[in-house]
Amino acid sequence: MTSTSPLHSGVADDPAFSDALLTVRRNIDRFGTRYPDDTTRAGRYPIRPADAGIPEGGNRGWTTSFWPGMQWIAWELTGDDAFREAALGHAADFDRRVRNAEDLDTHDLGFLYTLSCVAPARLLDDDDARKAALLAADHLMRRFLEPAGIIQAWGDLSDPNQRGRTIIDSLMNLPLLTWASEQTGDRRYADAAERHIEQLLLHILREDGSTYHTFYWDPVTGEPLRGATEQGAHDDSCWARGQAWGIYGFALNHRTMRDERLLEASRRCAEYFLARLPADRVPHWDLVYGDGSEAPRDSSSAAIAASGLLELADQETDPARAARWRDEARVILATLVADYAPARPEDSDALLLHGVYDLPKGIGVDEGTLWGDYFYLEALTRQAVPGWRTYW
Repeated sequence: MTSTSPLHSGVADDPAFSDALLTVRRNIDRFGTRYPDDTTRAGRYPIRPADAGIPEGGNRGWTTSFWPGMQWIAWELTGDDAFREAALGHAADFDRRVRNAEDLDTHDLGFLYTLSCVAPARLLDDDDARKAALLAADHLMRRFLEPAGIIQAWGDLSDPNQRGRTIIDSLMNLPLLTWASEQTGDRRYADAAERHIEQLLLHILREDGSTYHTFYWDPVTGEPLRGATEQGAHDDSCWARGQAWGIYGFALNHRTMRDERLLEASRRCAEYFLARLPADRVPHWDLVYGDGSEAPRDSSSAAIAASGLLELADQETDPARAARWRDEARVILATLVADYAPARPEDSDALLLHGVYDLPKGIGVDEGTLWGDYFYLEALTRQAVPGWRTYW
């Protein structure tokens, strides 16, 4: 094991970082090459259960990449090769997953391969990881539906219940396509991303700055049909995690597409989100609930929004607005550190408590989540290390 100085001198002395890194290190020892499940149960991540021929602890579902994503950040912060070697082991497994075409019927290939393989391609010039991420981008392109101009979110493309459906989360999957265009010089990846985000601007983003979770198009004619929800309170409410994806995703895609409408869309999502936060600045699971409600909080939405606000600040053209976005992110992060992270790292496998996965289905309510943990660590790093480059 080798060690170098952390990227920023303040990181080593910050209890939030030391607690988070201790948990990541302990979880590496516990899980080894296996993957934790999506959410904790009573504060502990179980091993990911077996399913559809994939063994217990296997690489399936949309959340496994958040685990190596945390390891890459930990390595960048500490220089400790234990983090790098663990993350490289997962990169090899993601290479195997895409080459064997295991559980790829999802638009979340962007989440999966940006954090597992684009990260080492950028950090280490790892050609195997680069090739795996490009294969994933090719699989993602197969989900692009003409003439609707959208990337189908979930399921087999022949599934009538999913055909023609996309979701707000898709914003975070598009950077895999723009990266693939940069790597190959092939514009078709970026063109698909740009057509998809155009449809989100027109139909998933509402006039008041809120967002639908999901939207359907006719897959034959391309006609926009209706907005709906899968995990929000109701079709016309505003699911908190979806709104956080809107803040982050529109700003993130502005970075590469340079379309000013995306910057404005991120601002509108941010204004709507911030105006509906309770006093401690951590949202309920749906923004229809406000102060005084006993509805569960979703710390993962707060973590995503904090990192998204910092991305928005980086893209912002108005200095006063940029300062405001950074201030809002700082306040949200301060609450997460003080009241939503475990009091002692040994108390939980999660970096962040009190998240919600899918309340209508009763899944992962008031638990730690892999994505909440990742975006919490990402947001802390963005705030503490000026100029740190994200993996997106």
